[in-house]
Amino acid sequence: MTYFEKLFWVSFPYIMLTMFVVGHIYRYNTDQFGWSAKSSEFLEKKQLKWGSILFHYGIIFVFFGHVAGILVPKAVYDLLGVTDHMYHMGAVWIGGLAGIATIIGVLLLMVRRFTVKRIFINSTFRDILVLILLTLIIVSGFVNTVWYTGRGVAFEYRETISPWFRGILALNPMPELMIGIPLGFKIHVVSAFLIFGLWPFTRLVHVWSLPLEYLNRKFVVYKAIYSRRILMMQSNRLKK
Repeated sequence: MTYFEKLFWVSFPYIMLTMFVVGHIYRYNTDQFGWSAKSSEFLEKKQLKWGSILFHYGIIFVFFGHVAGILVPKAVYDLLGVTDHMYHMGAVWIGGLAGIATIIGVLLLMVRRFTVKRIFINSTFRDILVLILLTLIIVSGFVNTVWYTGRGVAFEYRETISPWFRGILALNPMPELMIGIPLGFKIHVVSAFLIFGLWPFTRLVHVWSLPLEYLNRKFVVYKAIYSRRILMMQSNRLKK
């Protein structure tokens, strides 16, 4: 096993997870007023609506799909009588539909971020970096599912990536399991851990303050006088 393989499959995950935990503690203790999604709805609303709905609903199903595929051992499915064919068909159809919704949503948000001038000039480097990383993670994960699972290619991530990830959480790293896995899965895993490390320092922290009724709530209503004042400020910035 090479030095870089140990770096990517042992050191890097622990560094990112440490940043994830310590970073959240630090952020909460020093920047509670900045603990929000920093809504840009008052700058542009139409594109945000569909992009936000598709992304948030899609990512919820994708998240639970990852929990089922990574944290739940394959032996549990065998014990319950869930065959490999049944599992993979569920991953392709349910995961595929959720993936399509999430991809469309994140692409709409990215187009909005780069094409609406008022949104772009109010975006930080971290905002753009997170959006690019999310797109990379989502697209690579979707391509992996469709390309390998959908085509029936003999690669079982539940016997390689899943036990490796559980070993990381159990402080029993098994980097040898990640040697030889397809490049697409490696990109997906590395980019996912990278966003874990960046998470506490971005607007993604608002996830932990998300009330259960969030997805059914109405969009924030901004008073006319406040909206006009903000728009005037943005207009003056554009003129400069």
